[in-house]
Amino acid sequence: MIGGAASKEKGTKSREVDIGSFPIVITGNLLRIAQIKDEPWLADGVTDPSTIMSKLKDTRPAPDMFVFSQRLPDTEPLFNFHSEYDNLAAIPISTYDHWWRDQLKPATRNMVRKAEKAGITTRVIQFDDTLVNGISAIYNELPVRQGRRFWHYQKDIPTVRRENATYLDRAAFVGAFLNDELVGFLKMVYVGQHAKVMQILSFVRHRDKAVTNALLAKAVEVCSSKKLTHLVYANFSYGNKGEDSLSGFKRRNAFIRVDIPKYFVPLTMKGKVALALRLHRSPTELLPRWLTVTLLATRAKWLSLFASRHEAA
Repeated sequence: MIGGAASKEKGTKSREVDIGSFPIVITGNLLRIAQIKDEPWLADGVTDPSTIMSKLKDTRPAPDMFVFSQRLPDTEPLFNFHSEYDNLAAIPISTYDHWWRDQLKPATRNMVRKAEKAGITTRVIQFDDTLVNGISAIYNELPVRQGRRFWHYQKDIPTVRRENATYLDRAAFVGAFLNDELVGFLKMVYVGQHAKVMQILSFVRHRDKAVTNALLAKAVEVCSSKKLTHLVYANFSYGNKGEDSLSGFKRRNAFIRVDIPKYFVPLTMKGKVALALRLHRSPTELLPRWLTVTLLATRAKWLSLFASRHEAA
């Protein structure tokens, strides 16, 4: 038996097991799903899923399904298991000049120039107390961002430092400055042949200065200098809600949708039944698109009202 500690969060059982190749997290009550812990941020992807599956079957209780994703630049299925396409927002990178001249839309080039004219400068910066304090100030500007509660709001300094100190051996921080004040930052993690944006944020009060566009431009420059194949910024679209304002922002900055195989491998009979009935999908993926869009709009309006009352107070 392969050991692992069990914990319980929000009514859902979760435990970690060490199978040698990767740390594995098993979650779920009725359907136990095994996934690689922090998979999107690990330096190496899965190359031998059969060995992992064999070891997972020796755990007690055994997970019902093993879920893992493929890595860029491989976009065609490499393994003979059930797969479904997940999507990423990615900029294919050759040179910075190519991105600026041939991939970037003219309106977005003007936004980067606007940032420069407004006095915004960008540079790669060290992770230190000055950066942590600057990040904390940006976190605490507003309790609501992009139509949802901002989960970093009012975190204490030790928490901000701990949460931003992950993968420092493979991470780069880009800071945007107005005079000497940090007004925005980007953290990206180098993952194999590409980099992934872990966080990008700026003061809303400086949104007229195109700070985020300037941060992305610097990130592309850094990735190009390191000969990376892509800069990835999370998903291009989420669930079945289709594209939204964030997708539009990514498109204007030359991100494209890249589909990557995601594998769902049943390990038990329960897992096989769940896969056949599509129970491996999240509830938001099963809802009709019109209902998803309506619920998100309702949440955004409620939180906007909450934010207005907060600012008034």
